[in-house]
Amino acid sequence: MSLDLTAFRVLSFDCYGTLIDWEQGISAVLAAWAREQGLGQGPETLLETYAGHEAAVMREYPTWRYPEVLAEAFTRTGSSLGTEVGREWAERLGGSVPDWPAFPDSADALARLRRHYDLVIVSNVHRDGFAGSNARLRGDFTRIITAEDVGAYKPADPHFEELDAALESLGHGRGQLLHVAQSLFHDHVPARRRGLASVWINRRHDRPGWGATPPPAEEWHYDAEFPSMAAFADAADRQHA
Repeated sequence: MSLDLTAFRVLSFDCYGTLIDWEQGISAVLAAWAREQGLGQGPETLLETYAGHEAAVMREYPTWRYPEVLAEAFTRTGSSLGTEVGREWAERLGGSVPDWPAFPDSADALARLRRHYDLVIVSNVHRDGFAGSNARLRGDFTRIITAEDVGAYKPADPHFEELDAALESLGHGRGQLLHVAQSLFHDHVPARRRGLASVWINRRHDRPGWGATPPPAEEWHYDAEFPSMAAFADAADRQHA
């Protein structure tokens, strides 16, 4: 790998899809609903159908809190499949974020990376949802930037504008930041647009399709790829040794 990981002082992370297994969390609700309705769609089809609706709701209602986005996206998913999603089901998905599991390697990788870098969260979520997730991650984050804080959802720019302000307050330049994320759509597109170095944590490297993330609609770029957070932390440890 040619990327010099010792050149950076700050790592900014997407959370859901990168550190938290949001596909497993969302699938648990979608699949249970589909079984109740007698639908034959498998988990991947349900996720791919849901993904486009979530992105659309985020664009249309950037100031909604994430539980409202989840509920509306689920309702639209049901309409696409010709089956109504009742309010109880919609609210069940909306309130499920703190229950979503962390990837098994996330907490250990964050603890190791914290020895070398300041860590920042840049996430499409609400504050309470992230607090529940961080109980699983046990992350020591210097800054936490959520959609609720900036009134917008990635791939729009406000998260990254707030990230610039955080870097300045920490005394670091943009060249000392490395953005770490799974989603090409939500993260690597705006990272390229803003000239940020980035690492792709390719959590779906062993599965086809896009899952709960829409395919990227604009040009994207990343500087290095890893199949997991553990592999990324291993590379950082080796280079800092």
